[in-house]
Amino acid sequence: MSKKKHEIKMKADKVKKSVVFVGYDCNNNCRFCMEQDVRDQPPQTKQEIMRHMVGAKKRGSTYLEMLGGEITIRPDFIELVKFAKDLNFETVMIATNGRMFSYKKNAYRAIEAGLNSIVFSIHGHNAETHDYLTRSPGSFKQLHKGLKNIREAVDYFGKEIHIGSNTTIVKKNYEHLPEVGKHIKSLGITNSEFIFVDCNEGGAYNNFEKLVPKVSEAAPYIRKCLDLVDVENNRNNWDIRYVPLCHFKDYFNQVSELREVKTFETEQLGRDSQRSGYDYQEKRKNVSRIKPDKCKGCALYDYCEGLWRVYYERYGDDELNPISEMTEEQKRKINNLI
Repeated sequence: MSKKKHEIKMKADKVKKSVVFVGYDCNNNCRFCMEQDVRDQPPQTKQEIMRHMVGAKKRGSTYLEMLGGEITIRPDFIELVKFAKDLNFETVMIATNGRMFSYKKNAYRAIEAGLNSIVFSIHGHNAETHDYLTRSPGSFKQLHKGLKNIREAVDYFGKEIHIGSNTTIVKKNYEHLPEVGKHIKSLGITNSEFIFVDCNEGGAYNNFEKLVPKVSEAAPYIRKCLDLVDVENNRNNWDIRYVPLCHFKDYFNQVSELREVKTFETEQLGRDSQRSGYDYQEKRKNVSRIKPDKCKGCALYDYCEGLWRVYYERYGDDELNPISEMTEEQKRKINNLI
């Protein structure tokens, strides 16, 4: 098969995913939040969001992700879920801090309406760390109650659901990532993503020195966390996101961007140009991240997205360790994901 035909087939095999940004309102106030400086912007209306859904469906999307802010605080949240389900999206997914689901009726109504994929944001292994980062006392407790209520609702309605988690990596929690991972596993979650904080805008940009660790300092703790789940034998996604690959040479099968490129064809839909774009992955690689000159000649150059641009401006490239060639095992792992 020619390279061009192979690329066409790979694209056809991908899941078409539409990510709709519904607005920036949130009942947490996370220190690192990318939306920290745009909270005053009005959210998209129900009609605008529904039009995005209809357009996405016409373009062939089968996977709908709704992001905020915190979508569960919208009065029309259940209506939006039901509308998406009525459009026959196979996956109706949200990322959430889980607090609104601590009210049992909210959890039951969401599952009944058709929500079938939820990613809970868990930023600490205990209330002290999580609540400090969210700046919302009691949010850790509410998150756990929300998770419990969702599972009860799933059992009650006899439905299937995908439950995952994400954790933003910052200075406050990176040394505790193995404990965070163990805590997440204790909740019965083995599909998780550990996200190196985006410092190009928002809270981490405004408070860079206080929030953003060096990749080289965080990497040993991240690797210990990644080792907690045997992804090869259990087929779980227990991944790291937004780090240079040279610090994770033996973890290519646990790098979100590599998996994402193979799995999804993703578009972003929002009112503002910052959040909209029909080629999200290319936009991230070419606008938000940078591969310094030091990376040229690295065997991982074509696969790696490098560093956040602001991270590079502040910390430079001394931490990067280009490699001359990959081992056969490394090649196997990376080739399985591209």
